[in-house]
Amino acid sequence: MQTRMINKVFKSIPTLEGAGVHLKRAFGYHQLPLFDPFLMLDDFHTANPDEYLAGFPWHPHRGIETITYILEGRVEHGDSMGNSGVIGAGDVQWMTAGSGIIHQEMPKLSPSGTMWGFQFWANLPASQKMIAPRYRDVPAATIPVVTLDSGVTIKLIAGEVAGVQGPVRDIVIDPELLDVSMPPNAVFEHAVTDGYTVVAYLLDGQGYFDQGRDPYAYDYAGSCWLDLERGCSFGPETTVLYEHQGEGIKVIAGEQGVRFLLLVGKPLGEPVAWQGPIVMNSREELRIAFDEYHNGSFVK
Repeated sequence: MQTRMINKVFKSIPTLEGAGVHLKRAFGYHQLPLFDPFLMLDDFHTANPDEYLAGFPWHPHRGIETITYILEGRVEHGDSMGNSGVIGAGDVQWMTAGSGIIHQEMPKLSPSGTMWGFQFWANLPASQKMIAPRYRDVPAATIPVVTLDSGVTIKLIAGEVAGVQGPVRDIVIDPELLDVSMPPNAVFEHAVTDGYTVVAYLLDGQGYFDQGRDPYAYDYAGSCWLDLERGCSFGPETTVLYEHQGEGIKVIAGEQGVRFLLLVGKPLGEPVAWQGPIVMNSREELRIAFDEYHNGSFVK
């Protein structure tokens, strides 16, 4: 198996979104099209209710899928299709906006005091941007946990590990979404499809994601121009983007172990026209979407 090398490493950037939610943006608009088919990854992690309770009031989406994964806390949601409920620790919400949906996501006061979750945006191809919206509630109890002989444990949301398949299937970009926890000095090797985009986002601990352990073998984007730290192991709030060539990745945990999200998907290779919560293929399609939103014909 040809092991992939790192293409670029990013440190997440503090950002305000929604009605005033404090979060860290792992990647987003300014990195297009490096992460194709993924558009954005936000990490909201705080113990201060003032930094998350304002939430994300009613807003539209078209042309994408939004994936919310909660580690701690509770988020109340509702949408124009009549779906509503609360997602809590370990739950996933996989929403296909398609032709258009209006929804809200409002964090509630966390039982532990800490709110920690993630939202990904995945692009839809031109042929499916106007399909009927679809909502999937994926409770924690339906998500399998696989433990390998090495002691590595994997919460398997989408994809397959050791013959076990995650509950999220039949998605056009053929995604994998794994929550991987590794004990100290453990080794994790995972096969991926050659040509697919592969991203690791670190949550806790420290690990080696570059087989050469050479911090100057890839590009590095720090959190600011004074960020002079550059090592061959990575810690929390770091995004690792792999090269597209290779059939697998290899990660070695540090002395305290490491936990990360692994995101894999099939690139679309299409033009992107993106403004706010709407992502289409052309400026004309954006104009139509915003006109329809303002005249009340957005939801089909």
